[in-house]
Amino acid sequence: MLTALLIVFPLLAAFLVFLAKGNGARNLAMAASVVEFIISLGALYQFKHNPDSALLKFDCVWVQSLGIHFSVAIDGLSILMVLLTTFLVPLIILTSYSNTYRNVQNFYGLILVMQMALIGVFVANDGFLFYVFWELALIPIYFICLTWGGENRGAITFKFFVYTLFGSLFMLVGFIYLYNHTNINGAHSWAIQDLYNAGKSLNAHQQGILFWLIFIAFAIKMPIFPFHTWQPDTYVNAPTQGTMLLSGIMLKMGTFGVIKWLLPIVPLGLEQWGGTAIGLSVIGIVYASCIAIVQKDFKRLIAYSSIAHVGLISAGILAANQQGIQGALMQMLSHGVNVVGLFFIADILFLHTGTREINQLGGIRSMNGNFAVLFLIIVLGSVALPLTNGFVGEFLLINGVYQFSAVIAAFAGLTIILGAVYMLRSYQTIMLGERRDSNIVFGPLANTDKAVLIIICAVIIAFGVYPKPLNDIAEEATKVVLMSIK
Repeated sequence: MLTALLIVFPLLAAFLVFLAKGNGARNLAMAASVVEFIISLGALYQFKHNPDSALLKFDCVWVQSLGIHFSVAIDGLSILMVLLTTFLVPLIILTSYSNTYRNVQNFYGLILVMQMALIGVFVANDGFLFYVFWELALIPIYFICLTWGGENRGAITFKFFVYTLFGSLFMLVGFIYLYNHTNINGAHSWAIQDLYNAGKSLNAHQQGILFWLIFIAFAIKMPIFPFHTWQPDTYVNAPTQGTMLLSGIMLKMGTFGVIKWLLPIVPLGLEQWGGTAIGLSVIGIVYASCIAIVQKDFKRLIAYSSIAHVGLISAGILAANQQGIQGALMQMLSHGVNVVGLFFIADILFLHTGTREINQLGGIRSMNGNFAVLFLIIVLGSVALPLTNGFVGEFLLINGVYQFSAVIAAFAGLTIILGAVYMLRSYQTIMLGERRDSNIVFGPLANTDKAVLIIICAVIIAFGVYPKPLNDIAEEATKVVLMSIK
């Protein structure tokens, strides 16, 4: 019931927020997101002490004739993504306290609806239900970007919507193909284990086709090269909180999908095409890193750096070994926290100076030393410095890709070197040196902004120094995935 509650609660709260007015809607959304985080901690406690508890599972018949169940459960994979989601949503709402939005109740109501759909994606144990939540997650972010986005938001949001919807249709075709190959006492089933068995019963050629049908949907959502073209414009144009939802949580739907809904279904397809997909991922790392280096807009730079980081995560997952998948899970958590921090930094820079152009900024450290320190910690986390949260995941990922191919690992490792180049150089230009424009004054941070940055920095350091609690869960979850691939 805890798992079902994690889905139902934000939905009910969203309805209340839609009816509220002004700051009341914002405070109600904030309170609901904090309660949701507390519920997820309860689920974590239950999972640690009794992972087979009935409290973590819920299953009821939805459409009897089609074998569709509303089946949700929390396992090692999903608890990590649920924690990431429920931790980030209150922070994302808190980052909005310095902004003013029209129709504020719709803005926060949509955030909670999106949280509901994201949780649904991470806990669904029925293929049809997974697809429904997958598509539901697209609707609120579409309206958030379309309503509160920047210039050209109509065309950019339409491109994003068509891209992701188009990819989802490939996945639906693949799932229907699988569904028709299930046979449970003469009936078809959408249950995840039945889909696993149906996939493994197919020959190598069939699995190869199925691999691409499902992988394309996930590749667009992450995104990896060459399915990434919707991402930079959408990230830059969306309101900051929308960008945080997209980059911090929503792109994890793609990487999570590859681990839970692709690898165990088509192991022979992975053998055939996994190398090609890893090649695309690594091309994306090098390409996005090179593009990031020449960016002048700090927010666009972060967007391209995100493509590079996700490329490494994808390569690690597709290497299909213990270090690769475990590293991917750890990096998904770290990337979610760090990228939200970086996009918030970009938003603060714009609010205080009126620009995100890197070359127009400079000398901010002399105007606000505390902000300089917090910014530096987030940058160090994103470049995976030892004792920050980004280090463990990237170390395991490089190790996992190296076991697949030393040459590919060498190219994949460029994400660390090139990432350090563009992140540290942008920090140096923005924060150090002399002020380039005497009219720019960077004042003190708002208390809520300061609180968000301190929390993010504390997480970066805490899980860099002591990653064991999350790493233990990721390790066991990876073993289960690898067993299901065999």
